[in-house]
Amino acid sequence: MSDLVTLTEIERAAERLAGVTVRTPLVPFPGDPGGPALLVKAESLQPIGAFKLRGAHTAIVRLPEAERARGVVTHSSGNHAQAVAFSARALGIKAVLVMPHNTPSVKVDACVALGAEIVYVEPQSAAREQTARKLAAAHGFTLIQPYDDPHVIAGQGTCGLEIVQDRPDADVVLVPVSGGGLLAGVAAAVKALRPDAKVFGVEPELAADARDSFHAGHPVGWDADETGRTIADALRVQRVGDLPFAHMREHVDGIVTVTEDEIRRAMRRLAREARLIAEPGGAVATAAYLYHRGELPAARTYVSILSGGNVDPALFHEVYG
Repeated sequence: MSDLVTLTEIERAAERLAGVTVRTPLVPFPGDPGGPALLVKAESLQPIGAFKLRGAHTAIVRLPEAERARGVVTHSSGNHAQAVAFSARALGIKAVLVMPHNTPSVKVDACVALGAEIVYVEPQSAAREQTARKLAAAHGFTLIQPYDDPHVIAGQGTCGLEIVQDRPDADVVLVPVSGGGLLAGVAAAVKALRPDAKVFGVEPELAADARDSFHAGHPVGWDADETGRTIADALRVQRVGDLPFAHMREHVDGIVTVTEDEIRRAMRRLAREARLIAEPGGAVATAAYLYHRGELPAARTYVSILSGGNVDPALFHEVYG
């Protein structure tokens, strides 16, 4: 499809991100001697503690200077909002963030510390997007979409670019999926560089709209009350974006779901065995490897993306205490 993000666009995004994002390491996860290797892409080590800076900065920095100077607005449950706030502060522009009222305080506090203005709304995706669009129209802000945007997808794709550059032998790449921007970008990069590799999205059983969409052949939405049940707050988006879904149909090999208990267990094991802190949404890809390997292709080298490490303090105490 001509509207899909290309490898060239992802490589250009990587140039824009030089000196802004971290080239995060692939951390070996202890396994059975002689068995398959799992490498964890530690995006929790980004300046904002999550991969979202890749896409947000790519989208903002390419804006014409006059447009950028009027400020930006976005809607997000936390990590994308923080990424927009971080980039806006670095560029000296205003950022307004539309956030669900149930966003973990650790993410809200980080956005406030970066100088952003917060507007609270109900958790429903429609309420969040409508409010952001109204603010953009009223004040001349540019709306920075969290996932349904080619520049955001190209930025997220730099994560996949790094994986293949650092480990050309990566056979299976496991990617958390919410709105689908990270999965879309990583799959585009991986398949362009290593067509034989397999890319799987991973999400909670309690917010499995991407799985349903993948099998239905079109985006399928879930109610906010349903997706709100999972502890993986970063993965509560009710429906994958149209453009990410187009990438999923072209490049993604399947979707795996994990339970709430498996998410918690993966968080603990990442901390104790790999010395990495993961928020619930950041742990799902590793959980798929640990507890659902039978649903994945046999391989010598697996990579799981630990997408973020911004854990709510109360949940941190519950899981790690």
